[in-house]
Amino acid sequence: MTTALQERMQQAFVTHVDDDRLMDCMRCGFCLPACPTYIHSNFDETQSPRGRIALMRAVRDGQIMWDGSVEESFDLCLGCRACEPACPAGVQYGTLIEETREAILSAKSQTMKEKVIRKGAFDHLFADQKKMHTAVNLVTFYQKSGLQKVVRKIGFLDLFPPFMKEMESVIPDPPKRKRPQGQQGEVKVKVAFFAGCLMDTMFNETNRNTIAILEKLGCEVVIPKNQQCCGALHGHSGELEKSKRNAKRNMEAFQLDDIDYIVNNAGGCGAFLEEYDKLFADDPRLYEKAKQFTAKQIDISSLFVKLGIVDFLEKLPKKSTSKLVTYQDSCHLRNVTGVKDEPRQILKAVQDCTFIELPNADLCCGSAGIYNLLQPKMSSVILKSKMQKVQEVSAGTVITTNPGCLLQMKVGIEREGLTSTTQAMHLVDFIYERIFAQ
Repeated sequence: MTTALQERMQQAFVTHVDDDRLMDCMRCGFCLPACPTYIHSNFDETQSPRGRIALMRAVRDGQIMWDGSVEESFDLCLGCRACEPACPAGVQYGTLIEETREAILSAKSQTMKEKVIRKGAFDHLFADQKKMHTAVNLVTFYQKSGLQKVVRKIGFLDLFPPFMKEMESVIPDPPKRKRPQGQQGEVKVKVAFFAGCLMDTMFNETNRNTIAILEKLGCEVVIPKNQQCCGALHGHSGELEKSKRNAKRNMEAFQLDDIDYIVNNAGGCGAFLEEYDKLFADDPRLYEKAKQFTAKQIDISSLFVKLGIVDFLEKLPKKSTSKLVTYQDSCHLRNVTGVKDEPRQILKAVQDCTFIELPNADLCCGSAGIYNLLQPKMSSVILKSKMQKVQEVSAGTVITTNPGCLLQMKVGIEREGLTSTTQAMHLVDFIYERIFAQ
């Protein structure tokens, strides 16, 4: 460790990490049982929210030398924010870990490889929806052209890390031809639909199903043009300025006076959209605009409940033998947005399934955006524990409300050899089949 880097790192923490937020932590330890990395690292204090905050303060105050172990502690944080509901002092840990990663990014010299990857991801792929569509079209070509079969047959994927190979195996199939949609119900509310980046491309069928159900329940749905990725991946990776760029574009794209809600169907996106005001806390003009934007946000399951889907589902005729269904919480949907009961209410109302609570459903599945790609070892440990709980309840279907969680659970099902008995589905797709299946 050079003295110059040590000084840069300390100054970066002084500049980027808010001291008042650090002081909010009382070191009571209520966060410890809620933290997956603390639990799965044999209760290592440095892998807990309390321990990481102590490290932040120590780096900021120049009390410890910056080294690989300190950086690893911050890197291993999932950012699931389960510590926040558990904290009696209201510590804004999510903001602190994002500020910390921004500080690290600003102080460290990046390799050329890191610069290229970050620029490609944050300045192009997740900054321009057209480029995201182009990327997904290439994936679709890979699947439909026969190239995927050839690649798998010759073992080319064996050259990649195991988790990359597993992720390739659970990429959604190319979207089916457009399904017939239900008739528009009596219009009750007007909503603007936040389409998302992955949801609008890789999971486009889920988006179409979302709109169909909303219309059936009495929504007029508009899809504003020029909307972009919510910026969550940028913010969670230390690229806060670039997340602000995306946030500004999204706030400009939505005409708030003409709608009742902005609805989304991805828990991670919704949580970040709901905190746009925090991004602009130091800019009075944009802060007020962001407050108006966040006030319109609503998760799809919450809107479904408001629109009466529980009564609607309870009145549908039973179509098949009852099957066991369970639910894995989206961390940010539960911990940031505060939505935990609504998805369960919806599933309990479905006539041909029996809902069973998944033990520790509130603990992260190990996806956490791109965490499973960056930290595959810890992610795999967490996923293994999660799949043990899935097998305990013997549910045939695991429901999620976030694309990353969905892919992660699919990987877990593949890894444990459960594909013949268990499937993972987005809540919207599951409900769509119950409403529109012939």
